[in-house]
Amino acid sequence: MGLREPDDAAVWRLADNQAIVVTTDFFTPVVDDAYDYGSIAAANSLSDVYAMGGHPFLALNVAALPDNLPTEVSSEIIRGGAEKAREAGVVIAGGHTVKDKEPKYGLVVVGFVDPHKMLSKGGLQVGDALVLTKPLGFGVTTTALKREQADERDVQEAVLWMKRLNKTAGQLANEFGLRGGTDITGYSLLGHAMEMAEASGVALKMEFAGIPFVSGARKYAEMGCFAGGAFDNKMYFESKVKFAGLLDEQSQMLLFDPQTSGGLLLGVPQNRLGGFISRAQELDQSVWEIGRVEAGAGIEVR
Repeated sequence: MGLREPDDAAVWRLADNQAIVVTTDFFTPVVDDAYDYGSIAAANSLSDVYAMGGHPFLALNVAALPDNLPTEVSSEIIRGGAEKAREAGVVIAGGHTVKDKEPKYGLVVVGFVDPHKMLSKGGLQVGDALVLTKPLGFGVTTTALKREQADERDVQEAVLWMKRLNKTAGQLANEFGLRGGTDITGYSLLGHAMEMAEASGVALKMEFAGIPFVSGARKYAEMGCFAGGAFDNKMYFESKVKFAGLLDEQSQMLLFDPQTSGGLLLGVPQNRLGGFISRAQELDQSVWEIGRVEAGAGIEVR
């Protein structure tokens, strides 16, 4: 996997049953608390390895910090990242910092994957169920926070989800031999789903009623708390999406809402779906069936 594929990480085969996975991600703060910011940024960076069906083992910090940022704040950012990496069983072995006017933090992550068990955006098959492992609405909630319009309880709910690793979801995908998967981040649910549809040569049908959202998402959508990226996603992807039925503008925009540290979107063969859901419950892993894979092209939401 490299520049030609739309996948989440570079993959280099080392042997018949082993490949190395390399990825990086970093961004500006999405929440006010420095520790939570570092934790979310680390979980987001690690997610790309899980989205490939891999297991991360090594990471490097990447940080850009202002001269006048108090050391206790920068320390909390780094501590949040370090403790999240430790939770994932990952060693942070150094990194690099530069000066910048606005804080930026993330990780370079290295992992391993069996090439025969790898997830990819091109791995969907007609008949697969589409399963999502985290709710949506992180983008509108954090934008409301930046505008000082968010309720603390809604922010904390979103933060808990963003800090949650996709480790168990990735293990579940491996256990059931899944091949099609990605994580939902800046391109939104519809943007990343479209990448999967095109890479797999299939059509996706989604049921809006089955798509989960955090508690405040609808409220903040009605307040217009969409980041610029949501409108960019809509402009770029909407020509390939058909909205059937009576979905209002806010509902449609929530599906173009950029996510930070979102869940995995997985294709689960129908004959494994029941076992997959049962096993997810045993592992305390949230899963929602939101649609299916069909022959054709594009996405339909109804």
